[in-house]
Amino acid sequence: MKHLLLAGIAGALLATPALAQDTVDDQAFTGIYVGGSVGFDAQPNDIGERILFDRNLDGGFNDTVLNAAGANAFGPGFCNGRARGAGNGGCLNDRDDIAYSARVGWDQQMGHALVGVVGEFGKSEIRDSVSAFSTTPANYVMNREIDWEASIRGRAGYVAGESTLFYGTFGVGYARIDNYFTSTNGVNTFSDTGKSTEWGVLGGGGVEQKLGRNFSIGLEYMYHDYNDPDYRVRIGGAAGTPFTNAATGGSAQGTDLRRSPSDFRWHSIRATAAFRF
Repeated sequence: MKHLLLAGIAGALLATPALAQDTVDDQAFTGIYVGGSVGFDAQPNDIGERILFDRNLDGGFNDTVLNAAGANAFGPGFCNGRARGAGNGGCLNDRDDIAYSARVGWDQQMGHALVGVVGEFGKSEIRDSVSAFSTTPANYVMNREIDWEASIRGRAGYVAGESTLFYGTFGVGYARIDNYFTSTNGVNTFSDTGKSTEWGVLGGGGVEQKLGRNFSIGLEYMYHDYNDPDYRVRIGGAAGTPFTNAATGGSAQGTDLRRSPSDFRWHSIRATAAFRF
């Protein structure tokens, strides 16, 4: 489906120069516009991602969870994805998926040069996961998704001919991140800090083609980068487990978990459309 979507977008853009009307003047991109985008979001491979532990609840996530025999309770290790099962049989890749947004902007064209600003609000269906595996065996999976993302960006570009714009864009984003936790451990209890809102940065570029005086379509690449450091999961409950055993260096109140690294990054390829007033 991803390949069909990208092929369709590319085909539409290649066809547009022939459709552009000759009546577009040299101020074709000046003014206010509204529009939207739809496309595909893909995440980089988070090699080395893992879950960190704070056993004594001192705020330092550099502890090793030990079982009653003093061995590493997470000897089976970690993987940068969603666990396939209780034992370390590997992970599913992070979910790459569609994204869609609405936007409003303003441009000022000065001959072939252009400057502008654009605001955008949208939603991505991606999911980013990391898993840990204990010797019991059990899995512990931290997941995050995007509830919504808002951004405001500047853009600058070059208008080729009378109807084709090549541009770069950069700005700040603000996203609602939905963090949640799952585990096959049926002995302990789990509580977490849930959703968070985080600031980030976005940057990219694209091409926009006028189709007549008021309508344009385009193809755009965007990189998103957020730092999401605040999500915590506390494992407590049953006394004497590796997570609540004070005799092996922990706290009877439980063990806190967080993911490392805390960066949430992804790439977007999307088709755009705009109506100019």
